[in-house]
This record gives sequence, structure tokens and C-alpha cells, in this order.
Amino acid sequence: MALTGRTALLAALGSLPVGIWEPGWTGILAVNAPLAVACACDFALAAPVRRLGLTRSGDTTARLGDPADITLTLTNPSRRPLRAQLRDAWPPSSWQPGTETDASRHRVKIPPGERRRITTRLRPTRRGDHRSDRITIRSYGPLGLFSRQGAHKVPWTVRVLPPFTSRKHLPSKLARLRELDGRTSVLTRGEGTEFDSLREYVPGDDTRSIDWRATARHSTVAVRTWRPERDRHILLVLDTGRTSAGRVDDAPRLDASMDAALLLAALASRAGDRVDLLAYDRRVRALVQGRTARDVLPSLVNAMATLEPELVETNARGLTAAALRTAPRRSLIVLMTTLDAAPVEEGLLPVLPQLTRRHTVLVASVADPRIARMVASRGDVDAVYEAAAAAQSQAERHRTAEQLRRHGVTVVDATPDDLAPALADAYLALKAAGRL
Repeated sequence: MALTGRTALLAALGSLPVGIWEPGWTGILAVNAPLAVACACDFALAAPVRRLGLTRSGDTTARLGDPADITLTLTNPSRRPLRAQLRDAWPPSSWQPGTETDASRHRVKIPPGERRRITTRLRPTRRGDHRSDRITIRSYGPLGLFSRQGAHKVPWTVRVLPPFTSRKHLPSKLARLRELDGRTSVLTRGEGTEFDSLREYVPGDDTRSIDWRATARHSTVAVRTWRPERDRHILLVLDTGRTSAGRVDDAPRLDASMDAALLLAALASRAGDRVDLLAYDRRVRALVQGRTARDVLPSLVNAMATLEPELVETNARGLTAAALRTAPRRSLIVLMTTLDAAPVEEGLLPVLPQLTRRHTVLVASVADPRIARMVASRGDVDAVYEAAAAAQSQAERHRTAEQLRRHGVTVVDATPDDLAPALADAYLALKAAGRL
């Protein structure tokens, strides 16, 4: 039982004090008999809260930035009408800042024996699983003097998926893929290409592509054309160690890596290649294998939804062993990690030959655009020092990338907005060169 603001106001305005009792008090201070009777009747006529029936329905998944509507059905089995205020509690990250009060609180009126539906609209600000907390209901009597209050647990989970903002680049990359995969066949014979057709030689064609047997049967010189081979294996490796927690443009590096991985997965699956995912720091955080082209993207998005950076140093040897187990035959291994000097030189470089001996390796890293802006800053002493520090950081990053290239690794180093299309371009370049 709760004392409402209306009751307190009436007591303050009345000539006699209202009777109030709380646990632990030794008695009643004073009694305003008519008001006490009204309050008792009001409390008795308030619909009970414990007997209410509550069920949920609605969205179970939503992309980060999109709303999720959760419907709560309330059934009033009592003989009294329900006049109530309801609060549907969710974690703070389920709402945009400043909107929780308006979105989570509802007023309901339900006649006896009927039901009503109310909708709570979530706007999550973080990936992962958002689980509902309790539903608190305050039921008022017809006079609004006293209320009954209780809480119900009605479990519901909304999984917030990565936003996949780079999907806007997919149409242009697919156009390039179609051009590569049929409209313009390649002439150079590289590893991982299939014979496509014969055509007449034109000046500028590679003479190594001349088919001498076909030329002997015809009056013109014939050259072989090749198309990129399908059904190649792509392994996306997400480094979820401490370096992935660094924030660039107010988002963790891991988020930019995941967005780039999703665009590459969508492109590679359309190309007929098989795509797997491994997330690792000191142990396997996520593993997606053996999905069909139709199922691979939903599976990757679902697996990435709950990934968070771990504040531990990545075990490069363990990551390499896990990658080799996941990719037993020749594959393209795309490693999303840092280009910081210490983790690469002390961790990755000593074990890199184990990967490059059998696989084609591509390293993709998220660059901080603020570093480039700092390099160009001038004007005062602080700005000059910032520019010097940024230039040194860039030089170390370029030196680390060059070390990786000397081991035969393709390196993509780009800002969060440019990483996804740059990685897709690198994949298409490897395919066009016959390295897949």
C-alpha cells in the first residue's frame, strides 16, 4: 500500500491531520475519520497487482541504431477495473540518452476481465543481448488516494546486431565482381584460376597465353582466357584482444573490423567462395563454419553481436594454431588485427611463416584518422609536438606494414570509413591476379 500525492495534499489542506501508520511506529498520530474511510475504500477498490496476467511478444533482434518494439499484453482477471502506471525496465543501454523515462513508463486502464496491449520501443546504443528486468505496476483506486504496487518478471531478450553500414558499398563491388567473373576474363595464368575460353589474339595480349595447338588448327592465333576459380575458402579472423578495444571515432576498433568482415563475407559468398569466421584472443570467442552462401551472412552477424574486446594480450601462437585447425587446406586468411609495432613484432611475426607457408594471408587494420589530422597541425608549440608525435606513429606503422609485406602478406591499413571498401578491393585484386 502506498500513500499517493493526492492523499498528502488533502491532508495538508484539511483542518485535521490524516492518520498515518508505518512499520516500526508506536501508534497513530491523529485521525481524520472521513478521509481515512475514503482512503480505505479507495485502497479496497484498487485492482490487485499480483493477479495480473502478463505476456510478451515482439522483436527478438534488431540492428544497432534501429528500434525494437516489445509488446506487453496485460490481462485483468479481477472484478475491479485497473487504473495503473507501469514501468517496463530494461538496461540503460537499451535507450537513447534521455529517452528512458518517456519510453519505459505507460498509463493503462483495463476493465474487469479484459486485456490490453502496450508497446515499449527500445533504441539500443550497444550491441549484444539486452534482457528485460522487472515490470513494476502501481494500481490506483477510483479516487487516486491510495495505490497497490507490485512487480512481475516477464523474461525477454533482444539481440542487437552489428549495423553493417558498409553494405552501401556492396552493389559497386558486385559489379566489379561480375566484370571479373565473366564479362572480362583474365589472360594471365595464375594460381587458382580456371580455363574459360579461347579467343583471337590481339596486340598487347600476353604471349604466354597463346594456345599453340588451337592455333595450329585455325588460321589465326588463339589465346586462352581464364576466370577466377570458385569455391575458394576464406577465413575471417577477428583479433578480440586488448588492441581491438581502442576507440577510433568514438567506436571500438573491433566494430570497424566486424563491419569490414561483413562486407567481405557478403562479396565472397556471392562469388561462390566459402566463408568461415574465427574470433580469438586467448581462446576462441566465436566460430562459424560450414554455412551455405544463403546462411553465412546471418550466421556471422549473429555470432558477432555478442563479441566484445577482451582486455588481455592476444596469444599469437594460439591464434595461429586455431586458424590452421579451421583452415586445413589452402585458404585466404584475413586477419583483422593491429599494426602497432610491439604486438606484431613480438607476437605475430615469429609465427607468421606457419600461415604463409600454406595460405594466402591478408592483414587488415583500423587506422586512426585523427593521426593524419595531427600530422598537419601547426600554429603553436603544442600543435608542433602533436604533429611530431603523429608523424613518428605513422612511420612506425608504415615500417610494421612493410615487415609484413616482406613475408608475402597483403596489408590493408585504412580508417574506419574506408576499411571495408579497401578490404573488398584487396580481395578482388587477389582474385583478379589469380592468387585465390
